[in-house]
Amino acid sequence: MEIKLRQIKIADVVKGYVDSAENGVVGYGGKLNIRPAFQREFVYKEKQRNAVIETVKKEFPLNVMYWVEDENGCFELLDGQQRTVSICQYANGDFSLDNKYFHSLTEYERSKFLNYELMIYVCRGNDKEKLDWFKIINIAGEKLYEQELRNAIYTGEWLTDAKKYFSKSGCPAYKIASKYLNGSPIRQDYLEKVLEWISKRDGVTIEDYMSAHQNHSHATALWQYFQSVITWVQTIFPNYRKEMKGLEWGVLYNEYANKEYNPQELELKIVDLMQDDDVTKRSGIYEYLLSGNEKYLSIRAFTDNEKRKVYERQKGVCPHCAKQGTGKAHYEIEEMEADHITPWSEGGKTNIDNCQMLCKLHNRLKSNK
Repeated sequence: MEIKLRQIKIADVVKGYVDSAENGVVGYGGKLNIRPAFQREFVYKEKQRNAVIETVKKEFPLNVMYWVEDENGCFELLDGQQRTVSICQYANGDFSLDNKYFHSLTEYERSKFLNYELMIYVCRGNDKEKLDWFKIINIAGEKLYEQELRNAIYTGEWLTDAKKYFSKSGCPAYKIASKYLNGSPIRQDYLEKVLEWISKRDGVTIEDYMSAHQNHSHATALWQYFQSVITWVQTIFPNYRKEMKGLEWGVLYNEYANKEYNPQELELKIVDLMQDDDVTKRSGIYEYLLSGNEKYLSIRAFTDNEKRKVYERQKGVCPHCAKQGTGKAHYEIEEMEADHITPWSEGGKTNIDNCQMLCKLHNRLKSNK
């Protein structure tokens, strides 16, 4: 890879600056692609953005940036997007600093700002060299997430289309499912989640899925799958509750979408379970209702104090062993386990009146453990 250090004035970088959302961001007279497909959206907070402008205005050195030059003399911004966009937005009058917009500065101040020279390494090389370098130089600074690194490797028309649905502020995925998903679209959390779900459906890794679709012209199938997941959730659980946010809905859809459920019956069960003091993990109610497995509810366990009281009440005797009368019936407390006399699934509560201490063997036999 050929690498040369150049000093380029801000005036040249901001010339022809255009931010056209999903169609990209350009500058340097239209010759610099400021946001290639592998780059994240603008994520700097106000404090970080202002620090860039303060650094320039005080003529302090700004960290070097990296551009890649192609055979036509055009450039892609490899590293430094957040700083470059901050500078361009300020010069464009998109925000003020200390209550002063760029156009409000004196002619001298504007000239000094525009004549500031950015230190930029310009490199030429093949795609593999370029992306390998991209990973290395992004070890420091604003940390890249795993999906952002994947985007760097599997760039193309398919990824650009997928990001249109999942990676923009106010994107379609955000509009229909923000209350069901954790994270932020612009940090690629939504894209990563839907790729995780659909990859599990197909029995492959996210990398395998992206590689297989990299050269496709659109990501319609991915968007349709996501819509199907959200429609299914809203159909069988029509009453939204905060406990539904962040659940693995795609994984549940993959496994249970072909089964029949009555939304009205499910809602009645949800109401009961939400009020059950023994249910300690209410977000697990949904997976429990779909699977029937109580482990998702984390049913409240008997406390050590309750177990000790019941042990003393039984005088250390396992009632099942005593009933059989064929061997040992008395145990130390650490040799016994607390058991619901009436199982929770049959309406039994986790209280001392519904507790018995059993030897470990009989507790496992009763629980089919």
